[in-house]
Amino acid sequence: MALLFRDDPYLKQAEATVVESGADGIRLDATLFYPNGGGQPGDTGRIDWDGGSVAVTDTRKAVPLVENGPDILHIVPADSPLPPPGTSVTLHLDWERRHRHMRMHTAMHLLCAVVPGAVTGGQVGAEKSRLDFDVPSASLDKDALEEKLNELIRADHPVRERTITDQEMAERPELVRTMSVKPPTGSGSVRLLQVGTDDAMVDLQPCGGTHVAHTGEIGPICIVKIENKGKQNRRVVLGFRD
Repeated sequence: MALLFRDDPYLKQAEATVVESGADGIRLDATLFYPNGGGQPGDTGRIDWDGGSVAVTDTRKAVPLVENGPDILHIVPADSPLPPPGTSVTLHLDWERRHRHMRMHTAMHLLCAVVPGAVTGGQVGAEKSRLDFDVPSASLDKDALEEKLNELIRADHPVRERTITDQEMAERPELVRTMSVKPPTGSGSVRLLQVGTDDAMVDLQPCGGTHVAHTGEIGPICIVKIENKGKQNRRVVLGFRD
C-alpha cells in the first residue's frame, strides 16, 4: 500500500483502487488518510466513486494484507454503500481537522524541547493536546513555558522528516524521549522528526506522525493547564489561541 501522507502530508485529495471492502472497512492500494497511532488520531473524510460515496469516520492500522506492506482500514458507518474491489475511487481528506492535528503535533515537539524530562504519555487532539512528563512540579512554570513555546513558533523554524538506520538508533538512545513507547525498529530504518536546522537543532526524535513544514504555521499556542498526575508525573495541556 502506498502511504501518500508520508510523501506529502499536505495532500488533500488522491486517487486509489479498492482492494477489499466489507464490514470491517475499506482497504485500498494507496491512501492519504493517516491511521490512528503514536498519539495522533486517525483521519476522517470521504471516499467517492462513480455512482457512490461514503464517509470515512476513522482510519486504523490492521493486520498486513500484502507481504511487506502495511494494511490500513478506512472505517465507514454501518450499512453504508461499499465500492466493490477493483473500483477506482477518489479520496477526500477532512483537511481542517488534519491540519489542526499537524499543527498540534508539531507544537508538542516544541514542548519536548522546552521541558527536559522524559515523556510518559501523550495524545494529539484537534482542539487540545496533552503531554505527560516525568519531572518535579516545581520545574514547570506555566507562563514561562507558554512564552518559550510561542518564541519557537514565531521563529518559524523549518520542520522535516529524516531517517536513520536501526544501528544508528541503537547508538543514540538519547533520541528516545518517550518512556512508554519504543520507536519501531526491524525494517532497517527509523523515521525522525527534526525541528530546526542541522547546525541549530530545536528537537530531534523518532516520530511517524504528520507535521507542518515550519513552526510559524502552528500559530499562537496557550498552555491550558498543568496537572499533577503522580509523584513526578506532570500533564501539560496545550490549546490554540484561535
